[in-house]
Amino acid sequence: MTKQQGNMLRKQVAPYEGPKTSASILQLINTFVPFMLIWFLAYKSLSISYFLTLALAIVGAGLLTRIFIIFHDCCHHSFFRNRKANKIIGTIAGVVTLFPYHQWQHSHNIHHATSSNLDKRGVGDIWVLTVAEYREASLVTKVKYRLYRNPFVMFILGPIYVFLILNRFNRKGARKKERINTYITNISIVAVVALLCYLVGWQAFLLVQLPIFWISGTVGVWLFYVQHTFEDSYFEENDEWEFVKAATEGSSFYKLPKILQWFTGNIGYHHVHHLSPRVPNYKLEEAHEHTDPLQHVPTITLATSLRSLKFRLWDEEEKKFVSYKYAKKSVAKVETMNIQPKTVK
Repeated sequence: MTKQQGNMLRKQVAPYEGPKTSASILQLINTFVPFMLIWFLAYKSLSISYFLTLALAIVGAGLLTRIFIIFHDCCHHSFFRNRKANKIIGTIAGVVTLFPYHQWQHSHNIHHATSSNLDKRGVGDIWVLTVAEYREASLVTKVKYRLYRNPFVMFILGPIYVFLILNRFNRKGARKKERINTYITNISIVAVVALLCYLVGWQAFLLVQLPIFWISGTVGVWLFYVQHTFEDSYFEENDEWEFVKAATEGSSFYKLPKILQWFTGNIGYHHVHHLSPRVPNYKLEEAHEHTDPLQHVPTITLATSLRSLKFRLWDEEEKKFVSYKYAKKSVAKVETMNIQPKTVK
């Protein structure tokens, strides 16, 4: 894709940018109200069967994921036209999802500006090493990397660490506005938890909230992982990196069943979102369907997305994600070729 084609593509998507207030309000109603209702029903179901509670928790987790997408749109100022409205709703949604609004907005904006740029990794993204970097890394770094990329650590322990612990602290160098927002978020979370524990008891609160939190957290990390970790993704050094290619080739179209698409706020159309973050979640599908070039981007399904679990390293030579085993074989092959004696003519 040439630079001119990229500019034309961005112009094609431009009409879908900007929120529609009525649609945003409707989404608030059809997300927050069902979430509160499901939470209440899950609490009431504790006296009947915990299996019923867990079933309701799955639905609650889906709705919490959808609340995070609202939070996400607010951070991009794409949910309401008014910035103050985005901040208020975003902060409220951040309390529910355990994410400080300004802090995450900062790191996520950096992610959008540097996604797939090999020279600008480290903020708002998933830790990725190239085959060459892994080969030259120290033993300690290799162990840390393998632990980080281990599915149990990433999808089970990861949400607990990031959501419950890391999000509670301000980043180094955070401005006053960001620090205050984090304090407000933390105080609000404590207040809400204390109120619910007072109303229903701490045991009931944990029995309902923990599975909702854990399932939604795992889903959230999985979505972020799979949207940028697929075999023929896109990574380039800064001199070769292009924003539009990073969006359309380095972000996947995760084609989900309609019910899952609804619960995940259309975030499967991640290529559209990275191309234009100002497109609200409820317009992503429409932008995709009416923009022909966007229908020819890397597409993954529930079945094919499971393959991403084996992808660990980025191969700069092959331009694709590979497994540790594949990387080891390719390195051994190169080393063998390098020590082959030259044929004397």
